Amino acid sequence: MGYRMFNPKISIAGKDFANPIWTASGTFAYGTEFEPFLDLNRVGAVIVKGLSLQPREGNPPNRIYETASGMLNSIGLQNVGMVNFVEEKLPRLKRYRTQVIANIFGKTEEEYVQIARYLDDNADIAGIELNISCPNVKEGGIEFGSKPELTYRVVASVRRAATRLPLYVKLSPNVTDIVIVARACEEGGADAVTLINTLVGMAIDVDEQRPVLSTVFGGLSGPAVKPIALRMVYQVSKALRIPVVGIGGISRWQDAVEFFLAGASAIQVGTANFYKPNAVIEILDGLIQYCERKQITSMQGLTGALKVPIEVPEIPAGG
Repeated sequence: MGYRMFNPKISIAGKDFANPIWTASGTFAYGTEFEPFLDLNRVGAVIVKGLSLQPREGNPPNRIYETASGMLNSIGLQNVGMVNFVEEKLPRLKRYRTQVIANIFGKTEEEYVQIARYLDDNADIAGIELNISCPNVKEGGIEFGSKPELTYRVVASVRRAATRLPLYVKLSPNVTDIVIVARACEEGGADAVTLINTLVGMAIDVDEQRPVLSTVFGGLSGPAVKPIALRMVYQVSKALRIPVVGIGGISRWQDAVEFFLAGASAIQVGTANFYKPNAVIEILDGLIQYCERKQITSMQGLTGALKVPIEVPEIPAGG
């Protein structure tokens, strides 16, 4: 479509995107499930459900619960597996112009490497996003994203295995200092970082006097996490040289603009897809109208344009 002044196109790690409004892994299935609700050609990028070496059934129910300000989920990374995705899901999705980014996860460093190597030569994929919020079975269940040394190791290993595709790393907020983990990604060879993944939470059924989710804990997403995500995007974008993709509670164009001002080069829409399946298009249209009104001609004029005091205060220990 034509624009009067603003051009939403962006480029990250040598890959061009029609716009910076993307879908978040785990919230948009494999893309084509949303065909009845929106024009997929207008989506900047579809990040598909996390892919593993073999298909996974995920956790038993209950595994989704609506909270007062978001959603708890414990899906358990259910997916069709990397081979089935490439052979069955990807051909249909690539009938559209939208870029496809494959989110991957593994129980060991070796599994990450195997999946990344398998996907690296596929011309229909525009990038790999590592979900490092997964327990490393060889390290006693410690998440890859919880310790900078583990983060660096898995990112560097995947970078050596997958040399063609841009490498994004999706970061967990459940750490002491997300900037340190993000720097480990950059040092390991990541082309960009995505933040944030879900916060750990739980809910209790007071009548049954038991946890609502079968796994007790789940990942909290939606509006409740937005202030935390926004703060972390701002911090990381100031500390790193590589681009930051923002995610967390984005449901309106105003939310997206906040993330861009804080330093995000692109954003991902997640939980909003469940209750407003055309949210991505509404956000894109709102972003275009905002930039036209503000006489912003490109995303470079919006990303990181936040006006802040000369001295940014430290985060207070007690909130």
